[in-house]
Amino acid sequence: MASAKLTKRSVDAITPRATEFCVWDAEVSGFGVRVRPSGAMSYLAMYRTGGRNSPLRKVTLGSVGKLTVEEARAAARTILAKAELGEDVAEQLSNARKAETISDLCDLYFKEAERGVLIGKRGKPKKASTLTSDRGRITRHIKPLLGRKTVQEVTKADVERFLRDVASGRTATDVRTKKHGRAIVRGGQGTATRTVRLLGGIFTYAIELGMRQDNPVHGVRKFADGQSERFLSSEELSRLGAALREAETIGLPWNANLDAPGAKHLPRNPEDRRTRLSPHATAAIRFLILTGLRLREALSLRWSDVDVERGLLFLPDTKTGRRTVVLGDSAMEILQSVPRISGFRFVFAGEKLDRPRSDLKRPWSIVTRAAGLEGVRLHDLRHTFASHGAAAGMGLTVVGRLLGHADIKTTNRYSHFDTGPLRRAADAAGAPIAAALNGTGQLKRSGA
Repeated sequence: MASAKLTKRSVDAITPRATEFCVWDAEVSGFGVRVRPSGAMSYLAMYRTGGRNSPLRKVTLGSVGKLTVEEARAAARTILAKAELGEDVAEQLSNARKAETISDLCDLYFKEAERGVLIGKRGKPKKASTLTSDRGRITRHIKPLLGRKTVQEVTKADVERFLRDVASGRTATDVRTKKHGRAIVRGGQGTATRTVRLLGGIFTYAIELGMRQDNPVHGVRKFADGQSERFLSSEELSRLGAALREAETIGLPWNANLDAPGAKHLPRNPEDRRTRLSPHATAAIRFLILTGLRLREALSLRWSDVDVERGLLFLPDTKTGRRTVVLGDSAMEILQSVPRISGFRFVFAGEKLDRPRSDLKRPWSIVTRAAGLEGVRLHDLRHTFASHGAAAGMGLTVVGRLLGHADIKTTNRYSHFDTGPLRRAADAAGAPIAAALNGTGQLKRSGA
């Protein structure tokens, strides 16, 4: 049944009939009022997600009287917009009614996240790397501790207990995942905080589906997400540089235990027990030190992203979106030294030439062991670049721009290195005072 724009007056004037019927809004196609023979009326949204031949889907928005026409129309616009993007709210609500436990909810949440329906930071779907982290936290922490509870019964006290249990290592494990893979889960305060944040997002999703009215994570005091500020000193950088040069020329010692089980196949001659690293691996490590790039930004770098003439990188998709990176002369020298492989799009090659290098775990482990820097992470090279930049008096704003930080608060962790301007200001303020105290000068009057 067609209609003009639905208003409170027009809805109140609707008269029930012997059979159910709908009155549709002329302003928002797919929004209407369903009228039952009993006189009960409810707002609804109707749509298709796959073209004219796909089945009609229907979502009940709420009863007339509990929702105003304007509130119902706004809700309908949201659902219909999602349908245009391929999101089936009716199916989500149907699945939500079946999802009784936290484990069910996590499966539903992750399914939608993989489809790209759930929007993360910067208004974009979660990246594959983020989904991998989410999957691990759900599988290793959330499901073992909360999976059997129903969505409705989880309380703030349960979340607080969950936070403490993950922090204390209750979910710690060491299991084989693949033929040559292992999952080493230690827990800890940082893991606990990040997992509870994910849990909060999952409960927010549950609220959107109408599975509960509140978020039990709200108000839970989390541990400080202690981000390491480890950086390499000049002396440590010298040791690292020496190890890199040795690794790409004569090779680094294996330090293998020849008496260990299964070591009979290793060469007996110590000079033969050396590992040479590829020039792509050593160049990638140097490039990380000299640019402060995130590991994935460097390893996914394509030659088409490099402007050699102007010394710029144009990164299409980083943690903070598209950004341009300004390279110093030393970083440009590294790029110019990397051997180019015909037909290979990426700068730093790995074992497979049909995809970017996946990681630097093995070469980094070999180099840091030789340099006596075991325990230093690849991400600490980013801290090293930032801390030395701040110490050189660049200023935190410039350092943040070089690192691609979206918020200056993220760069503030390096503020204790940025002492140059403050020291000059302190000297300027203190020198005349000291001169006056020593009788060698006089303080100038303000405005003199």
